[in-house]
Amino acid sequence: MRWTILPVCAVALVACAKSEKAADTQQAAAAPAAAPAPAPAPAKLQLADVAGKWSMKTMNEAGDSTLLTYEMTATADTSGWSFKFPDRKTPVPVHVMADGDSIILKAGPYPSALRKGVTVTVDGSSHMKDGKLVGMTTAHYSVKTADSVRKIKTEGTRMP
Repeated sequence: MRWTILPVCAVALVACAKSEKAADTQQAAAAPAAAPAPAPAPAKLQLADVAGKWSMKTMNEAGDSTLLTYEMTATADTSGWSFKFPDRKTPVPVHVMADGDSIILKAGPYPSALRKGVTVTVDGSSHMKDGKLVGMTTAHYSVKTADSVRKIKTEGTRMP
């Protein structure tokens, strides 16, 4: 009987060793893959990067219809930024600041180019995409009706 115990223990020891290896292999296979490296942060956009004259257009929120066009003057610092609508002599001053990969813009109140007899204040942000200055703007009209706010898509190309 003593001789039988020894082979049974040996078989049990080998079986346990194999199942531990199998468990280690299964755990390694089930372990989650290493997380991918985070995407690099977008390059910071400086005001000097967009300095110059821009031919801008505003579109409805879907971007499938042009509402109006204007010229934007951008400078290397926060002074001297403006919008100039084709039918107006006086440019609209624009307050700007760079924030990460975007330019934050705010202008107004000024007479709306879209809604006659109404003043508007706009704020939005733009960033560079494929050589164009693109973004979204929110127009706040000084009216007491439900249509006092409008989202507008903007797109500009640098003028020579």
